[in-house]
Amino acid sequence: MDSPRARYLVFFQYVGTVFSGVMAIKRPKQGVGVQNLLEKAAERLKSLTPVKFTISSRTDTGVHALGNSAHLDIQRLSGRPPFSPDILTFALNSHLEHPDIRVIRAFRAPDDFHARFEASSRTYLYRVVTSPSLDALSVFDRNLCWAVRTDHLDVAAMQEAARHLQGTHDFRAFRSVSDNDWKNPVRTLLRASVAPAAASPFTHPQEKRKLQFWDIEFESKSFLYKQVRRMTACLVAVGLGALTPAQVKEKLESGDPQSGPPLLVAPARGLFLKSVHYDGLDWGPGKDQYNRPSDPGGCGPGAVPEAPGL
Repeated sequence: MDSPRARYLVFFQYVGTVFSGVMAIKRPKQGVGVQNLLEKAAERLKSLTPVKFTISSRTDTGVHALGNSAHLDIQRLSGRPPFSPDILTFALNSHLEHPDIRVIRAFRAPDDFHARFEASSRTYLYRVVTSPSLDALSVFDRNLCWAVRTDHLDVAAMQEAARHLQGTHDFRAFRSVSDNDWKNPVRTLLRASVAPAAASPFTHPQEKRKLQFWDIEFESKSFLYKQVRRMTACLVAVGLGALTPAQVKEKLESGDPQSGPPLLVAPARGLFLKSVHYDGLDWGPGKDQYNRPSDPGGCGPGAVPEAPGL
């Protein structure tokens, strides 16, 4: 008799610079996705059925993740108990062949748990650095932020524009022109913030005064394709004086990507998927089981969820 199948919720991080996004790439000539390498590592676990990572949140080429998530099923050989979450985390990290990917933690999950559909929110962080001269930017930061040559950002105006974006809106004016028209463009942006950030630890001590780092964060259950990078570019344009907060409001209300001033797309290199949140998940020491709340709020099995995006 075969051992029972065990489902896990796994959190992982990666530096996305060299990957063709997080999703698996079927043709090697088109690059490699983070999922390809995670599943290759899982082959060493000798599951009776192939291990597939169902990723909660897509990220594009060059985008990083401090904490993405996925669910996977493992069925061990007859008579062998399921891996403990700690052993699974250790085993996956031991077999990963790329140093830019790391499994953070695993939890046992219900057999019908879905990492994508049951996520209650996702938070994206965008790192911007400003300076009149960007020569002081460390080589270690070049692929981890968007460098903008200026000695001033109007942060108060950026924060005002960010407030216009918060709430439930039709965000079609901020989605990619290549995005599918059939997708519901209404999203609820729970939080949009702009704040000065600490100096990078990679900056030489004598040059820290030359650079100012900024953190722009967005939290929502889901996003349209490239919505985060378009909103970021929009807020930076406000900070530079190229747009006003009122124009951002008008753009949002127009529902038309082609109306008003054109919106740029912020570079992928500054974007991080910061976290994926699940209601009721306890990260405390010794907690290795995820039990969804008794009332999943319409996000449990059989519900029709919003599709996550970038």
